[in-house]
Amino acid sequence: MQLSVQGKQIDIGDALRTYVEEKMRTIKSKYFGRVIDIDVTMAPEGHSSYKTHIIFHVGKNVQVIGTAVEHDIYVSFDHAAERVAKQLRRYKNRLRDHHERDETSPELEIQKARDLVIAINQNDEEDDTAAPEGDPAIIAESTKDIETLSVSDAVMRMDVSDAEFYLFKNAKTEALNVVYRRADGNVGWVDPS
Repeated sequence: MQLSVQGKQIDIGDALRTYVEEKMRTIKSKYFGRVIDIDVTMAPEGHSSYKTHIIFHVGKNVQVIGTAVEHDIYVSFDHAAERVAKQLRRYKNRLRDHHERDETSPELEIQKARDLVIAINQNDEEDDTAAPEGDPAIIAESTKDIETLSVSDAVMRMDVSDAEFYLFKNAKTEALNVVYRRADGNVGWVDPS
């Protein structure tokens, strides 16, 4: 397992680094012995707050994400770690079953898709990142895997990654589907077939 503790625009001291490493090892040993890697990023947020972002890579294309913003950096980390632990506790059996299914089942088709982050310039001033003819500038581009999953597995992946939506290829219909978090807290499902 690889554990990365980083500070953005702040220096992570030895005491905080040791505290983070011990807590992450405790959570890892309690819920998943085979965690691939853990990324912890801390950064200032506003004038007097700190944001902690934790990503647990627990299997092939399975991430559990926790984020918290608090006035104290230790409290921020503790709340993000509690969120990750709660998600791991909630989905421990389903994630383990899914990981074992991935290893024993025949290889499912995984499609590649482009993932773009687009910056929209809110002011009328010209800058270096603006695209020609007023189009928004693409500031980040990568590829993502679109996996073949059941609807329940896609909902589980969306929940553990703390995402607003999840794009997947439906195992039954072989069409691209989306599950998303509705404003009322329920899950919506878009199936074009």
